[in-house]
Amino acid sequence: MGAIKSKRFKKPPQVLIMGLDSAGKSTLMYRQLHGVIMQTSPTVGFNVATLQLNKKTSLTVWDIGGQDTMRPNWKYYLEGCKVLVFVVDSSDYARIGEAQKALKKILHDEHLKGVPLMVLANKKDLPNTMTIREVSTKLDLDTYTDRQWEIQACSAVKGLGLQQAFLSIAKLLQKA
Repeated sequence: MGAIKSKRFKKPPQVLIMGLDSAGKSTLMYRQLHGVIMQTSPTVGFNVATLQLNKKTSLTVWDIGGQDTMRPNWKYYLEGCKVLVFVVDSSDYARIGEAQKALKKILHDEHLKGVPLMVLANKKDLPNTMTIREVSTKLDLDTYTDRQWEIQACSAVKGLGLQQAFLSIAKLLQKA
């Protein structure tokens, strides 16, 4: 009698996109999903979608609202997170300190222990943006020695750097 093999359906890994409000999280996600800019409004709660990177790799991407009133609720989305994508408006010098504090707080949650981090310095199409080195320094990324992390520049509006960023996220998933 032959053995019956059961197919196990593997759920796509869960990736969270977080950052302050107006950093471009929803624009980034929808640009990557649909290849075009979609009209977005401030996210109240979350948006979720499955992003197919290639024939073998898909991700469940959660875009979590970043308003200061939403941030206390971020902790409820962390369980099962495989990669955290933190989006920063690289043109917003006034709020980079606020972004650093939000990132530090969320990375100290037990559910994110050892979870890889991808920082996306968004809005690089605008003039006078911070360099990758500046963003990295202002977010204190060098202090996160307990996890793999990367930082990349991108422009959600222009679509620049997004494909590379998500391929890097897939690599972070493989290493984790």
